[in-house]
Amino acid sequence: MKQIVNGRILTPGGWVEGGSVVVDGGKILEVANTAYPIVGAEIIDAHGCYVVPGGIELHSHGAGGRDFMEDDEEAFRTAVRTHMQYGTTAIYPTLSTSTIPMYEAAIRIATKMMAEEGSPVMGLHFEGPYFSTKMAGAQNPERITAPIPEDYNRLLASGVIKRWDVAPELPGAQEFIKACREQGCTPCIGHTAGSPEDVEMAYAAGARHATHFTNAMSSLHKNREYKVAGVVEAVYAIPDFTVEVIADGIHVPPVVMRQIYNSKGVEHMCLCTDSLAVAGSNATRTFNDNEIIEDGVCKLADRSALAGSIATMDRLVRTAVQMAGFPMDVACRMISETPAKIMGIYDRKGSLERGKDADIIMFDAEQQLKFVMQNGNIVRCDFCEA
Repeated sequence: MKQIVNGRILTPGGWVEGGSVVVDGGKILEVANTAYPIVGAEIIDAHGCYVVPGGIELHSHGAGGRDFMEDDEEAFRTAVRTHMQYGTTAIYPTLSTSTIPMYEAAIRIATKMMAEEGSPVMGLHFEGPYFSTKMAGAQNPERITAPIPEDYNRLLASGVIKRWDVAPELPGAQEFIKACREQGCTPCIGHTAGSPEDVEMAYAAGARHATHFTNAMSSLHKNREYKVAGVVEAVYAIPDFTVEVIADGIHVPPVVMRQIYNSKGVEHMCLCTDSLAVAGSNATRTFNDNEIIEDGVCKLADRSALAGSIATMDRLVRTAVQMAGFPMDVACRMISETPAKIMGIYDRKGSLERGKDADIIMFDAEQQLKFVMQNGNIVRCDFCEA
């Protein structure tokens, strides 16, 4: 049994001062208003840090020099372990547009890891191949296609794909969205050049979430003498449409982050990294000769588009607080509570409450990560005795 004391604890009811979090095994036994020592418990002194729920990563392609598309179990494990060191305690590994054999290989690896007790892997995220070639970004345009029922139905049957993105303007998109819903997979819209009408049809079919909002999607533009709304404006206009934002301070300017927050609020806005394999490593280039690392972000070599980020979970919080001006509790809810609710796992993750998984992280006053606990196991502790 462990007891975390001397921290400022974020609970669903707000901050608790002078309290404690009691952990027994992989679960939270109690979040108390007192720090009275429990006999036999290992005391963890938070040293005045913010004690908050662990980060839930909805969108990451890898970390630590390894990519989730390597068809290699150790690549998966290395990337997941790396993200955990930076505050991610639950993750949905992301695969870009690829081949069916590659998707099937990832499903096999994820199935094995998800079956392990206390696994941080919640399921897979497929970012492609059902996209608009006009908004391909770093996606392989040669493999982009409209939804193919025989392919997606077979893959969805695994039960491992928990979110899948689609451009809503594609033929068959509505049927794809409905199939995802039927299989317990969250359908999302992304990499789209669609119209507000396309978004409305996707919404009617069951889509409720926008992938890396404002990136790789149409927005307000001129068509001759008229102004035409795009996907961005349509998502703004639908109140319960949720969004994820790449909070590295580059993909989405801080002023736009504030604009999104003012519209969507903490209940409908979460933060993600969209990180590539170079995140959490000392790499100076990616594995793709067509990509470069410059100005703290990955770009296509011709600088025509961003290709992904090198952000980690802790950077998301710093960006939100220090650059976008969000309150600390709001930033922390955006990496925990909101993604948990979007993905339907809030019954066990996303907040510090009795009976939930003991996924806990701590930040100091400058939003520097100091501690990570995943499923009751200490992954990182900058102030613990060696």
